[in-house]
Amino acid sequence: MMKKEIEKILDYVQKPGRYTGGELNSVIKNADEVSLRYAFCFPDIYEIGMSHLGMKILYSLVNERADSWCERVFAPDVDMEEQMRKNNIPLFALESSDYIKDFDMIGFTLQYELSYTNMLNMLDLAGVELLSENRKSLTPIVCVGGPCACNPEPIADFVDIVFLGEGEESTNEVIDLLIECKKNNSSKEEFLLKASKITGVYVPSFYSDSYNDDGTLKELNPIKDVEKTVKKAIVSDMNKAFYPKKFVVPFINIVHDRAVEEIFRGCIRGCRFCQAGFIYRPIREKNTKTINEQSKALIESTGYDELSLCSLSTSDHSDVNNMLTTLIDWTRKDKINLSLPSLRVDNFSDELVDKLNKVRRSGLTFAPEAGTQRLRDVINKNVTEEEVLRTCKKAFDNGWTSVKLYFMMGLPTETMEDIEGIANLAMKVVHTFYQNENRQKGTGVTVSISVASFIPKPFTPFQWESEDTMESLKAKQKHLLECVKTKKIKVSYHETPTSMLEGVLARGDRRLSKVLLRAHQLGCKFDSWDDKFNFDAWMQAFNECNIDPEFYTKRTRSFDEVLPWDHLDFGVSRKFLESENIKAHSNETTPHCRIKCSGCGANKLNGGHCDARN
Repeated sequence: MMKKEIEKILDYVQKPGRYTGGELNSVIKNADEVSLRYAFCFPDIYEIGMSHLGMKILYSLVNERADSWCERVFAPDVDMEEQMRKNNIPLFALESSDYIKDFDMIGFTLQYELSYTNMLNMLDLAGVELLSENRKSLTPIVCVGGPCACNPEPIADFVDIVFLGEGEESTNEVIDLLIECKKNNSSKEEFLLKASKITGVYVPSFYSDSYNDDGTLKELNPIKDVEKTVKKAIVSDMNKAFYPKKFVVPFINIVHDRAVEEIFRGCIRGCRFCQAGFIYRPIREKNTKTINEQSKALIESTGYDELSLCSLSTSDHSDVNNMLTTLIDWTRKDKINLSLPSLRVDNFSDELVDKLNKVRRSGLTFAPEAGTQRLRDVINKNVTEEEVLRTCKKAFDNGWTSVKLYFMMGLPTETMEDIEGIANLAMKVVHTFYQNENRQKGTGVTVSISVASFIPKPFTPFQWESEDTMESLKAKQKHLLECVKTKKIKVSYHETPTSMLEGVLARGDRRLSKVLLRAHQLGCKFDSWDDKFNFDAWMQAFNECNIDPEFYTKRTRSFDEVLPWDHLDFGVSRKFLESENIKAHSNETTPHCRIKCSGCGANKLNGGHCDARN
């Protein structure tokens, strides 16, 4: 039952459906009959958070337990926050509308560095102390997970525990421990010490940092009886891993409003800019039988008429053609649209085209990432211009009339010639369409170029590289627009000030916690939204804290430098990343995992097993 004080303010907000709860498949329990309450927070608005697969998995995982109740919490939009603060209503969970300050665990999934101020704002709105050292009682425990947790140092002062890697097993272990500690009236420190022994759990307050005279990190050492290096948790067998039979079905439109089936984790490719491709290793696949059964269960329980297959590179599944045949057999009959994102140009086979022709036609998306072969070799994309054009021709032969191409800008060793190469490649795709004898008369082509600003990330071969400056990126964006000579090519690109901040937070150390706190105090939130991003306030925060953001972005690091995440083990060895960096600067490629194992080391976290080597 929604609290009356919350119900009253919904008249004054734009989308009340974000805050009411009560959706199909949401889980309601009796608070008096559970031992632990978990507020699972997504630090962005409802429409974005409800589209996130990881949240759906962990929400269902915790609610499978009779002794625990997991509820969803999203960042209220500006209009709702204004009403909540005006009426002294703390942040509440959707299922019960209870205030989350009274819950046992408050967890945040961190998908994007620019959501950090939203996390602080949500804690503040909840009435929870922001600094972990000021939260003396056992509960609430504030925890974080997700891809940004691979370098949690910039938020180290605010969180009690960090889930490294995949949370399906470690979440249950932490819940078991917290329930036990509550029964025994244990102290927060006793709980944290025991939690630090669980694989994939990192307690930042148990480590201390020191710095060299030049400002670089000297060391980050344990100050308690804990491991010097903390390993990430992984799920060994994806066929036995927990997966929801139901998704909560929203009342309002969300970004990805459909059933989603995860088909494998990891990536065989080794693109040197891609953090996800390294931190989710080793590769682990679900078999076709599991994928089919889970997909059917989700469609039946949600009523969705669209199913999307989720992975870093869908067409790299080792049984992709058989899997698609199995899924198409029943999705076509039941009028379910099957969506296949993440296709690659170098394995866009005739058989795959035949399968795609049987599902609803939409624009095709490919990611050459760079405009010239030299730069594609630097980033280890292992895709040639001929393959891009051959794939586009195949698509045009089969009736497609629009293609979206993803590129990056600001990559290591990039020149203006590489930028020009983006426009040239797009123009060649346009020519390929008009040279196609099979095209329908009177039809035109649309080639969309989407260009993201490259940001060096932890646990990639480019983690030592400097980031391109805002001035340089703006000059490259201008040059790209000048090089595009036809309206058949549409260009979109990312704003540069947010890229700079993302770069600072991605590779930052603990000293950034005070900058984050000050930015929050200055009103920074929703930093990933261009209309809400306050660059001047961020610069004020850096100045007041006497920290130069360019120290984190403009500097090339040496292989000898201690990095803020060196004490965290995500499986891929530092030696392997160094060798990939050296190869990048020699324009030398590394074959993908199924051609030859490169010995990245990630399989050691899975008892030596990796599905890339079937």
